[in-house]
Amino acid sequence: MTELRQRNTNTEIETDVEPVIRLKRNVGITSGISFIVGSIIGSGIFISPKGVLTETGSVGLSLIVWVSSGVLSLLGALSYAELGTMIPKSGGEYPYFMEATFPIVAYLFSWTRTIVLQPSGVAIICMTCASYITTFFEYCGSPAPPLKIIAVIVILTICIINCYDTSGAAFVQVFFTVAKLLAIGIIIIAGFVKLSKGGDKELWNGFEGTTDSPSKIALSFYDAMWAYDGWNTLNYLTEELKNPYRNLPKANVIGVLLVTIVYLLTNISYLAVLGKDGLLNSDAVAVDWGKEMLGDAYIIMPIAVVFSTFGAANGFCFSSARMVYAAAREDHLPEILSYVHVKRYTPMMSVMLTGFIAILMVIPSDVGSLIDFFSFAAWLFYGLAVFCVVILRFTKPNAERPIKVFILIPVIFTLCSIYLVIAPIIQEPSLEFLWAFLFIVGGLLFYFPFVVFKLDRGCFDKVTIFFQLLCEVAPSPYIADKESPGTSGKCES
Repeated sequence: MTELRQRNTNTEIETDVEPVIRLKRNVGITSGISFIVGSIIGSGIFISPKGVLTETGSVGLSLIVWVSSGVLSLLGALSYAELGTMIPKSGGEYPYFMEATFPIVAYLFSWTRTIVLQPSGVAIICMTCASYITTFFEYCGSPAPPLKIIAVIVILTICIINCYDTSGAAFVQVFFTVAKLLAIGIIIIAGFVKLSKGGDKELWNGFEGTTDSPSKIALSFYDAMWAYDGWNTLNYLTEELKNPYRNLPKANVIGVLLVTIVYLLTNISYLAVLGKDGLLNSDAVAVDWGKEMLGDAYIIMPIAVVFSTFGAANGFCFSSARMVYAAAREDHLPEILSYVHVKRYTPMMSVMLTGFIAILMVIPSDVGSLIDFFSFAAWLFYGLAVFCVVILRFTKPNAERPIKVFILIPVIFTLCSIYLVIAPIIQEPSLEFLWAFLFIVGGLLFYFPFVVFKLDRGCFDKVTIFFQLLCEVAPSPYIADKESPGTSGKCES
């Protein structure tokens, strides 16, 4: 049994395991690529990719937007590869903001992503997964259980998997990524068959009806980039990646390129089978495509959506927990959230927090309307994180960089991020954007008293001790590998 002792208001835990309790490197190149692909490909490509086509007005421009969005994601992935190999810490953008001397930005990022962005993303994906699970009850002739109960069960299942074992979560990600790629493979192959039988008429008139509105083109990129969200997933678990200085950049590039090709070919298949009008009138493109091409076997498509959304939610939960873990290790969140299970070596407390908030997000009737007004914040932080590449080139020019990208790559990505943040606000200015901004800066109400001035003075020690005993977790300081190109700072609990 774990023995606990307290010294000078700091809690320590003695166990019979190894002296330093830390996350284990259980994620290889295959599972790394699966985390990226599985997190990017969620429900969007299966349900309603018509947003890009609606805004662009033409087939040709919509396909260009899909490819260009993949290229933009690749620029971000390359920039993150430099940051991730230079600063080999879990937590995604958070340690990069800290290293680039932006502690306030790092805190606001952790505050916004912990409370709203990641949990609501998990909630939305799990609600989509639940909605397709209920369709199976119709085939059996049984009444479907309440949608939100199924969504909660999905969230709890994902949290249990991530709390139990990192290797198990990685295996789940690989399995569901392969499953969704097989389903997409069916769509792509059938699309080529349709093209060979004269289904290419829409492509010959590709640019007919193209919009001349710059704001609409910007919004089409916004829709497409939402479908690519998740390209930075692997940077959230750098400390659990085997040989990150080789596998991180390789997985980032391969994962984004694979998704770009898949998205392009899948959209071509949709257009070949349904046509432009059919795609615009469809709310569930993959299902309508299945009814047209597969007949009674179209049930394969709802199954594919369930697999796809479950895998995406697992990737979201995995990466979100690592960001919470990294922020708590810097005392930007309660210390207990940085503790690791002494036997499973998983960040159990941060996983539990992510799952708990996600369940709360399921309760409202329309979670999507909430996240819509915070989506600009995500791209704001993406742009700032990539700009850290430029900042660190000047502030730490002699730091070891296993990967060093051409300086124009982060500059172009930053400019595009600014455009994506400003465009929707100019197109449809709304009071909700102001409320979202106020929520983000509202995190400063906690930053100054609890982080800067540390006014808690050990008030949470009893809570920390309670959860240490209950969940068998212990502190996990960051210790760089001896063979790793280091970084000047260390995160310590």
